[in-house]
Amino acid sequence: MPQRVLVTGGSRGIGRAVVERLAADGYRIINFDLQPPAQLLAEESYSAVDVSDEAALKAALAQALESGPILWLVNNAGIVRPQPIETVSKQDLHAVADVNVVASVLCAQALIPGMRAQGLGRIVNITSRAALGKTQRIAYASSKAALHGFTKALALEVAGSGITVNAVAPGPIATELFEKVNPPGAASTQRILETIPAQRMGLPSEVAHAVASFLDARAGFITGQVLYVCGGMTVGLAS
Repeated sequence: MPQRVLVTGGSRGIGRAVVERLAADGYRIINFDLQPPAQLLAEESYSAVDVSDEAALKAALAQALESGPILWLVNNAGIVRPQPIETVSKQDLHAVADVNVVASVLCAQALIPGMRAQGLGRIVNITSRAALGKTQRIAYASSKAALHGFTKALALEVAGSGITVNAVAPGPIATELFEKVNPPGAASTQRILETIPAQRMGLPSEVAHAVASFLDARAGFITGQVLYVCGGMTVGLAS
């Protein structure tokens, strides 16, 4: 029977690339997203879920688990509200945290009992290079940094149960979301491109490859780690 993996935000961008890669690797994907994918894969089931709605998310998780434990989890759903510090509100902070952090915790809470029972589990949180700092990303960077802490703390809690917890932190990746908050041709966008040592944008498929590596059953001795998929950007900025 194909291994089932839950991917949140799997209909577009990096999430879609993850779904496509995992389908090619033989997984059966459960996709929680507000919008359906442009084309549903044969290996994919889709549920319309607002992950910021705790009751709706818990109900969807319970329904998915009716068919048995889900041992693979990719917390990918995320939102960005670009703002300078002067205009960030408590509502902005809460809205971003509800999607980027709280939903990830709720998904892990729901799936971990089944993982413990099987003595096997893989959790991958999609974070961001912005967790290291980025202007006009107060809410977003804070939430992604929180995911780094969550990844490491949870990894220690569940390591003895055969469960690994890791994070993949993309740098600039060519997606619709990136272009939405970094308009093509803008001076600020050009400055980002000039700081990438690899001299190009990353591809969603390259992030998906990192995710697939962490999900592999043979990756059981790697946990609590943050892997930057950034074209060397996190190294180059320090040089």
